Amino acid sequence: MMKIFKWVTKDTTIDFLKARKFTYALSALMVILSVACIAIKGFNYGIDFSGGILMELKASQAIDVEKVRKELNTVDLEDINIQTIGQTGDEIMIRAQAKDMNEKEQMAAVNEIKKVLGSEYEYRRVELVGPQVGGELKKDGVIASLIAILAITAYIWFRFEWQFAIGAMVGLLHDIITTLGLLSLLNFDFSLTTVAAILTLAGYSVNDTVVTYDRIRENLRKYKKMPQYELLNKSINDIFSRTILTGLTTLLAASALLIWGGDTLRSFSFTIAWGVVVGTYSSIYVSAVMLNLFDLRKSADEKVINPFGNVE
Repeated sequence: MMKIFKWVTKDTTIDFLKARKFTYALSALMVILSVACIAIKGFNYGIDFSGGILMELKASQAIDVEKVRKELNTVDLEDINIQTIGQTGDEIMIRAQAKDMNEKEQMAAVNEIKKVLGSEYEYRRVELVGPQVGGELKKDGVIASLIAILAITAYIWFRFEWQFAIGAMVGLLHDIITTLGLLSLLNFDFSLTTVAAILTLAGYSVNDTVVTYDRIRENLRKYKKMPQYELLNKSINDIFSRTILTGLTTLLAASALLIWGGDTLRSFSFTIAWGVVVGTYSSIYVSAVMLNLFDLRKSADEKVINPFGNVE
């Protein structure tokens, strides 16, 4: 094992459940604040969802953004946003709302922008999205997310017990809501790429949870007389080193993408990086710890008596 990870030992004896009241309160507070932020502030929807024009331009030298902004004041478009891309200052991104324009009118606006700015720029990317298409994409994104949550919950239910399914669903909702709240708070661009990142986050979070649940179920069969409190702690400690090391390596990859991936991937890489952190936290302190609220042994005994009561 790499020396920098030597502090993560295989024989931890941490009492994770001892702090459960604090972590319950912390998680509830994070969810409440996230919902409030989403309700009050909303999302900074990208062109995918809001409809409009997106252009990426490159010049042979550093671009004067203020000069470009003044030149574009003559173009009949709402809410034109211009930002520099990369570190050299020779690339910019132009985004403009065009909610009431059809595709033909949007194309005319793009041609007008090119005419105003002249031929000194290389137009690397041009995207046009109508308001109707943006609305449909937004609806499809919500439906895809809901289907993913329901499918994951059903999988956990059939593989384990209903108590585990509840824990997994609460943990998953916790991760998604807090991530959406942070994206809203930090005003990150919310696009189809962000939806893909959230679904990736959901998969990562559930994978961590399933590993923990597998160990809990194994220990329920192995240590039939061990108190449930101790058994849950032991199970989490058993896979703690695996959870931390997997999280750290994934976080390093996501962080590299966040730092060097450029503005186009900023929202995606941030969502993945945050998802690794919150997913690791919730797999222990939400999905696993909350199982102590249920009598797992009684459910396991009933399953032995009635082996057809659930599906393995």
